[in-house]
Order: sequence, then structure tokens, then C-alpha cells
Amino acid sequence: MASLRLAVEIAFVLLAAATNAALLTDPSQLPANKVYDYVVVGTGPGGGVIASRLSEDPNTNVLVIEAGPSDQGVTSLQIPLLAPQLQPNQAFDWNFTTVPQKNLDNRTLQYPRGRVLGGSSGINFMVYTRGPQDDFDRYASVSGDDGWSWNSTLPYWNKIERLVPPRDGHNTNGEIAPAIHSTSGALNISVQNAPFAQDPLVIETTQELPTEFPFNEDMNSGYPLGIGWMQGTYGNGMRSSASTAYIEPVLSRPNLDVLVETTVTKLIQTGEASGTPLFRGVQFASSATSPKYALNVTREVILSAGAVNTPQLLMLSGLGPSKTLSSLNMKTIVDLPDVGQHLTDHPFLRTLFGLVNPDDDILESLARNATFANDVLNEWASERQGVLTDSTGNQVGWLRIPDDDSIWKTEQDPSSGPTAPHFEFLFVPGFVSETETAPTTGSFFTLLTVLVSPSSGGSVTIASADPFAKPVIDPNFLDTTFDVYAIRAAVRSAARFAAAGAWNGFLTGQAGPFANVDVGSDEDVDAWARAQSWTIWHPVATARMGTCAQTVGNGAVVNLDATVKGVQGLRVVDASILPYIPAAHPQAVIYAFAERVADLIKSGQSIC
Repeated sequence: MASLRLAVEIAFVLLAAATNAALLTDPSQLPANKVYDYVVVGTGPGGGVIASRLSEDPNTNVLVIEAGPSDQGVTSLQIPLLAPQLQPNQAFDWNFTTVPQKNLDNRTLQYPRGRVLGGSSGINFMVYTRGPQDDFDRYASVSGDDGWSWNSTLPYWNKIERLVPPRDGHNTNGEIAPAIHSTSGALNISVQNAPFAQDPLVIETTQELPTEFPFNEDMNSGYPLGIGWMQGTYGNGMRSSASTAYIEPVLSRPNLDVLVETTVTKLIQTGEASGTPLFRGVQFASSATSPKYALNVTREVILSAGAVNTPQLLMLSGLGPSKTLSSLNMKTIVDLPDVGQHLTDHPFLRTLFGLVNPDDDILESLARNATFANDVLNEWASERQGVLTDSTGNQVGWLRIPDDDSIWKTEQDPSSGPTAPHFEFLFVPGFVSETETAPTTGSFFTLLTVLVSPSSGGSVTIASADPFAKPVIDPNFLDTTFDVYAIRAAVRSAARFAAAGAWNGFLTGQAGPFANVDVGSDEDVDAWARAQSWTIWHPVATARMGTCAQTVGNGAVVNLDATVKGVQGLRVVDASILPYIPAAHPQAVIYAFAERVADLIKSGQSIC
């Protein structure tokens, strides 16, 4: 999308000049002698919610620290269809990489994480899925707290969601069930704002092949299985993030200070209570070479830095596996062997098909046709209308491997239950690849397959005591028999979907590097998976939640109320605490977890 990128850069210069924000950009700007009750580290769906809800009490002072810059006035962060330009190796990305993946031809993968106000919700693809009810019921079972069950968390969607009409004003009957959504919450959600040519064909396929691909009017009912219209975190033609929904609307609160472009380098022990370490302090700096600052709070430090940075920061602070810390000559304050362990992520694998009509390839049209790119940008800028108001697809599918499949004779089902999918479909009008640049000719339709109930697990650790050094990330993709089988099943299911009669005259068949893959051959599909699988950037579980048992080393890092085991004054609220990976895009689940934890904190309720 080079031509569109240039136009957006010009628009950004014009908008940035008019931007005004009540944000601090250097630690030296912090108000002198102000006493904070809470400091929140990170501003994604966890930290953004916590900061907003705690600062609702005017007598509670909250400081938020974000490593990245503000998102205000940045056009590329506002336009939904520009999401592919935001990562990897871009300005608002941490630009992490993995270790070589032994099951993916030893490839090193880029591992995007949002480094901007709003965290990864500011750069993601905006898919909004609550997940299956079995996921939440499993969270309740693992934690021993029914408050995490599907039925118990239902009221929180009313606080999270603000269902808004699509920008083109079309009738959404049959695309969403409004009765199960709120119109008064913080986060804008909507269905497609502008049509893509493939839309009617996706829906027609569910009518042609209803047994394998049933239509589902609303995946957020707790029963996501099927194909239907995607709900996204956008509204009024723009992205809705943890920043725009939870932080920016309350920046005028005098008891809320937001410090951006500042990295928390360490959590500080401030004392002991009955022999238990107290962690109510943080150290932070603008860069590796700038002065370090520190402050203490009266109540809690709340760590919401995400599934990669949270375990890194815990270990840098002496909270983690003693074996790792001692190898780096670092003091272990509390031996928490599960910090950084159990990393789980969703690998995705593309299937590529050719298009009869090149105009149906929206992504390549934006990249190759400067006139078209400028026209759609002007349409967005003047009216908040047109294809730029959509994400990269308007439908989503959630599917399970059949109960009578032979895989169940030898493998256990890693999903949470019968309402949970094993894999996902995403439908993109263009060429999608993380392994190669888009060709200069040809037109493409990409059907992405995502393994959403994986059984493989990896880790996040550190190789240095330097807080500005990159963490060591190993998602360990496709490391089990089930995961290899499931991704193979997903590719074959995608091929059957694209072979339906509905696509006659629209698709030309397998295309690009996928053209030579024999989907009937295990060897061919497995080789394609090893060479092409990538992360869809959903890491979780690196500081996962468990019961209130006082012993550490039982597979959990935080208690069921998100307080860190073995210490006081420290809580974690982000994707790292999810006990299992959701069979969904995790952002909605994290919003819900954060809303509940905020209520627990505000009520003063001590569960453990």
C-alpha cells in the first residue's frame, strides 16, 4: 500500500499540528509532591480499563505509564483498513522477534506488540470476539471462582460495548443480534461499514454447505461456531482502542496523570508485611541513556504491560524462576517458576486464490493505484466513509474438527468444550503474507486459517538484566501432533469452502505460491505449514491465574483476583494472566477480565 502510505503521511502532518492532549511526555513533568494511590504500567485493554475505572473516584490518584507515544492525531492509527501497515517493524511496534522456530523450518518470526497509547489494541486488526462460553467456564474452574464463568461475566459486556450503526447506514438485520449487545459501553463495536465483493459469496457458501459451514448470526452469544459477519472495534469510521475508549475521554480528570514515552524498568520492593515482600514502587526512564526516576504508591502497582513485557518486568524485579535469575547474577526475591512459562499463541496459515476481477483485490488496488488510494483516503477524510472504514475482512468463521474424526482416537481435545472452535477463517480481499512481499501482478483472495485451540506451549524469558534488552520469545508453534493435524484440517476445510459453487466466476483456483500445494497430500500441506505459518499475535498465559493457594510453583503466577503470589501491593491485569488461550481474538476477554478486576479493587474485596 505504498501509494496510500504516502497520502496518509501527508494527512498525519496536517492533523498532528492541531493535536492537543493532556499528556506528559517526560518523567520530569510529573507534578511535584503528588501522592499516587495506584500506578498502572501499560495502556492496553487491561491497563486502559483499570486506569479509567479507578480514576472514577475523585479521591483516588492514578498514574499511568506507557512506553510508547500518544496515539492522538495519528491518522494511520485511526483508519481501520490501514492495520496491516502498523506492524511489524513500524513506529508503534515493540518490534520483537522470536527465537528460531524448530517446527517452522527454523524460521525466526517477527512478533508484533503495540508500543503506543492503547497498547496492542491500537495496532491490531480489530476483530472483536468474546469467545465461547466454555472458555469462561474453564477459567472459573481453574481459578476456583465462579465469578469468572460465562454467566457471571455477562454483565461486563454492558460496560464494555457501545454498538454503533455502520457508516454506510445499511440494514444490519441478520448480521448481528443487537439484543445481546450494549449501546452505552466504552468501546465502539460495529459490523462492516462498507461492502467487499466477496461478502455475498461467503454467506452464500453457508447456504450451499450448511452442514460443514453453518451460518451464525452473532458469534458473541457464547456459541461462536459457524460463519457470519465479523464484529470489529471500530465505529464512526475509525478504530476504537483502549486509548480512545477508556483513556482519552477521561484525560481531563485532575486525579489521572498519563505519562507516555517512558519505560518502566523495574518494580521496587518497598518493605515487608508479616514477612511478605511489599512491591509498591516503580523505577522508570525515557530511554536507556536518560536519568532514572522512581516513585512509591500508597496502594498498588498494577502491571498491564502485556504477555511479553509483563514477565520480563517481573523477572527484572526479582520475581521469577530463581534458576533464570541466578544465571544472570540477579537476586531472587520470590521464586516464581511459572513466570514467563506456558506462553500460548495462535498460529495462522494462509490459503491463496486468484480473482477473476482484479478490482475485487482491494489491498493490491490500494498499493498499485495511486488514484484509487487517494480517492478512498479523501472519502474517509471528508465523510468517514468507504472501504477504509473496514478492517481487512467483513466475515469470520469458527469451526471444530468433527467428533467422529480419527484424531480423537489418539489425541486429547485441547479446547475448552463443545462450544469452542479448533480453527478460524478470516477472509481478506488481497495478498496476505508475512514471508514475502506482494507480487506486482496478479490479484488475490486470501482465506486465512488460524489454529485457535492449540496444545503447544512456549516461553518468554530474559537473557540480560538490562531492561532495554529484548526478551527471549519462543512460542514453540506446531510442537504437538494435534496442532499439526488441526492446521492441516483447517487448510483442507478452507479449500472445500473456496471450491463451493458460490465462488464460480469469482475465484480462479489456488494461486501464488499456494498454487502448487496438493491439499490432499499430508506431506504437501505439512511442508506448507512449516514454511508459511506465522503468529496472529495473540500471546497469553505467561503469568497465568490460578487458585488462592499460598504455595508458589503450582502452575500459576497470580491468584484468582490477579494479585501476584508471594507478594503484596502488586497485581497483573493483561493477557498474561489468562489461564488458557481463548478460542477467540483475546482483546474482548482482556477487557472483560479488567472490568471485573477493577470492580474487585474498587470494592476493597479481598478474595484470597
